[in-house]
Amino acid sequence: MSDGPSLLDVQHLNAGYGHSQILFDLSMLAPPRGAVAVLGRNGAGKSTLLKTIAGEIKPTSGIIRFDRRDTADEPTERRVWRGLGYVPQENGIFGRMTVRENLLLGAINQNDKSEIDRVLASFPKLAQRLGQTASTLSGGERKMLAIGRALVGRPKLLLLDEPTEGVWVGVIDEIAEQLAALANSISLILIEQHIELALSVAQYAYVMDRGSIVLEGPSARVRADANLLRYLSP
Repeated sequence: MSDGPSLLDVQHLNAGYGHSQILFDLSMLAPPRGAVAVLGRNGAGKSTLLKTIAGEIKPTSGIIRFDRRDTADEPTERRVWRGLGYVPQENGIFGRMTVRENLLLGAINQNDKSEIDRVLASFPKLAQRLGQTASTLSGGERKMLAIGRALVGRPKLLLLDEPTEGVWVGVIDEIAEQLAALANSISLILIEQHIELALSVAQYAYVMDRGSIVLEGPSARVRADANLLRYLSP
């Protein structure tokens, strides 16, 4: 990770659901620009981590500092207003609304609506379907719409939980290309089942096991680590 200032600084984070603890003393950083991958087998706590950063889960202890401000007690809406975008694993779209209406919902204020044209330039398939209801889109198009809606709000940090899950292989590369381009201007934290894709998009990677970080480093070093497969195998 860069020695420069971090946009996100998570320190000694503990969180879970009710009496079930999922995250254990977890610490991680994300830079102002670039992509960070979070890898691990199913049940490792990756989605819980993103939900806690986004404010959907309140941590039991630890620090979540976003853009130089302690945000652990802030509601999700406040974090979004300050520049945090979140694309959940479940499609974050409204199926009965049109593509255009979904994108408009991503605008935090009137000025953000100008970002829709930029999103449509990045995902031209959406431009062809502006009047369609979201429920009629393919799996890949729904993922693009969920990402696009988050981008309309001009986030500084975008959390992405399995953005290529259920996506046809021919569209995966298109999404990966756009994520790599986004990482040149904003910060991404990426959970992704396609390990090679994640490590090719991200400059730095964390590997989780049983709610803790067990391996981290530049993506090339993590890819070459002999322990990686042990932590990813079912």
